[in-house]
Parts: sequence; structure tokens; C-alpha cells
Amino acid sequence: MQFSVNELLSRNLLAIFGERDSAARMKELETIWLPEGCFVDPDGRIVGLDAINRKVATLQARFPDFEVVERGPVDVMHGIGRLAWGFGPENNRTVVTGVDIAITRDGKLLELYAFIDR
Repeated sequence: MQFSVNELLSRNLLAIFGERDSAARMKELETIWLPEGCFVDPDGRIVGLDAINRKVATLQARFPDFEVVERGPVDVMHGIGRLAWGFGPENNRTVVTGVDIAITRDGKLLELYAFIDR
């Protein structure tokens, strides 16, 4: 199954980084990411779905009361997309903000770069 860049970025943010259940998150990873997918953030480069799942679990454990939100629409250009997001507790979902840049192939995520603003 192939997905639009818009759908991939939104689902990655909400159904992967926003999902606290590891099994449900892994199912979504297998649905929208390519097996060789690569996630890059200021902490480093993570390759493979299991590694991405562990990265998300670690992030969520570090910030148990934080949730993610979209901060605007997805912008798409030639199979590459960007999505501004926020991360924080219920009273301020934008304690941390950033932008995800996604490179897709065959309707799935291949690479995702998470730039942190603050």
C-alpha cells in the first residue's frame, strides 16, 4: 500500500511518536515505513524499524506526560515533505518545537530528519 507524503508525515507524528503502546506503534511502523528506514535527530542516526520503535519508547519514557501535536499543514515538494510539530504536557504542547523533513519512496517513509527548534 502506498500513502501520500501528507498522510505519512501526519501518521508518523501522531500514530508513531504519539503512540504509547509498543506493539501498536510497531504495526504502524511496518505499515508506513520501509524496512531500511532511517530516523535522524540531534542525538544521531537510527536505522531500521525496531531501532526506531526503541527510540520512540525511550523518548516517551523520558517525557511521560508529553504529547505531540501538528503545528500546521504538511508542505510537500517532489516526494519530500515537512511538518512542524510541538511536544509538551497538556497545558503547553509546544514546550519543544521542531520540524520533520521526510524523504519517501514508493509511498512509504525512507528517511525522516527531525530538526529541533527549542
